[in-house]
Amino acid sequence: MSSQTFQSLKELPTPLSDPQCVLHNHEILICGGKCKSVCYSYHILRDEYKFICSYPNDITLEGHCVVKLVDNNSKNSNEITLLSFGGNKYKHTLVMKYVSVWSNNNDNQINKSKKLKKSNNYNEWIPFTDNHSNQIHIGKDEDEYIGARAVIGGSNNHLLFITYWKNNISVFDLNTFQIIKHDTLPIKNEISYHCFVSKSENGQGQEIMKTNQEKNNIKKKKSYKMLLFCQKTGLSIEYNENKNTFRFHKLPICSDIATFHHYAYVCVNDSILFFGGYGKKAASKALHKYSMQEKTWTTIEHTFLIPFRDYFGILDEDGTHMHIIGGRNDDDISVSTHIKTKVMELMHKKTLQLSKNEIKLSIQHWIRILKIKLGWVNDFNKIIFKY
Repeated sequence: MSSQTFQSLKELPTPLSDPQCVLHNHEILICGGKCKSVCYSYHILRDEYKFICSYPNDITLEGHCVVKLVDNNSKNSNEITLLSFGGNKYKHTLVMKYVSVWSNNNDNQINKSKKLKKSNNYNEWIPFTDNHSNQIHIGKDEDEYIGARAVIGGSNNHLLFITYWKNNISVFDLNTFQIIKHDTLPIKNEISYHCFVSKSENGQGQEIMKTNQEKNNIKKKKSYKMLLFCQKTGLSIEYNENKNTFRFHKLPICSDIATFHHYAYVCVNDSILFFGGYGKKAASKALHKYSMQEKTWTTIEHTFLIPFRDYFGILDEDGTHMHIIGGRNDDDISVSTHIKTKVMELMHKKTLQLSKNEIKLSIQHWIRILKIKLGWVNDFNKIIFKY
């Protein structure tokens, strides 16, 4: 891959495929991977790793999901709570209260901090419990959560939206500890290891354009939009919190990515960047961009030199760089890769695929020329119908 576009960072302490990562200030928390229970903190400014903990010995990770819970009442920005769930048929539901493992204090203060963390169950995975200390399990026994994807939403960031094989979506209320809604996605192919993002959180460019009145109307409606992509499926999902109902709309899919899943993805303003993926028994090295506003796809000029799959993509704190962590190469071997790239450099790179408007203008141009030179023939209808 081009050293000008992608910069190699210090390798992971251990090879990881399908890792789950969460951003916390200047840290990227790496929470295990397929059949790997170790968790690390990567310090972005120092380019160094520190061990946090391991998952319990009775937990086997395979396609698990980790999200950062939002505590609207917390004033401590140095502490966050992570929720880990899913995995193989023996699903787990665990939480971790995390405080930074990085410190510049003297040894006595560090030892004191370690004792405090241990006494309050910090930096370790413990069972998820309700307000009465009853253990909570997310998902039914028959639910297949391998490769599930989830986002946090709702009027108080209290709803966990889970999409999982083969065409399911559920809403878990983090306040009542119950599934409050389940629906079947109107899709043909099965989903797993897919792209699932919250449009309301990541469409920053669109949010800026909204007036205060429009924002108030959205808040009153309590309507939340999400996007899902997997192989030939593109779906816009809208959830109405007041009515507890879903609405679904199909989205276009780029033919180059229609066979893939297992890709890394990040949201940048109103776009989603897709990296690599897996399909047709082979990994990809292509980069694609989807515009939420224009509903169009473009293929980015730069590609990886080596095909990859099952890695994780995450933006740094100021959104200037994307980190690509772990993965599996074309020989199906887990790797210790950690690279970063400038987001705007990718966003502004020349693209190889025309947008929908460009295709339309090109067709109109050639129609005018052909009509003048040859007159209209039936084959032209077939050509236009394809677009």
